[in-house]
Amino acid sequence: MLKLTYTDNSFYLECLTQSLEEWVAQRVILALRVSQSLRVEPTTASFLLPLNLPGVERLKTEVNRHDSEIMGLCKCDAEYLEVTLDGSWLSDGNDDAVGVFVTTMSYSAEFFLYKLWQESQVCASVVTEF
Repeated sequence: MLKLTYTDNSFYLECLTQSLEEWVAQRVILALRVSQSLRVEPTTASFLLPLNLPGVERLKTEVNRHDSEIMGLCKCDAEYLEVTLDGSWLSDGNDDAVGVFVTTMSYSAEFFLYKLWQESQVCASVVTEF
């Protein structure tokens, strides 16, 4: 399962071994126990990956082979590829952009996408240090 946590000014991607259904059920139980509102709705989430990352071509192949109904790829410009995922959005019900997006696809695609995202974060931090 992939979990994207959106905050006020960024997001964080995690690859979890727990099933989507189990994770959502635990989150619902937690919300009930702490009397917190919880909204769960189907939607999409998108983020950018640099086109020059090693492995982007392999990701395209993986999507075409296994996960094209869950993950879409679209070249944004000369430098970035937009990754769009189908899944579920969990939030407290406010209309702000803070919450958690979860999705599931083949484990190999999840893990590979997670590794590409990690690599993009390393590349971005090296660029900002200069």
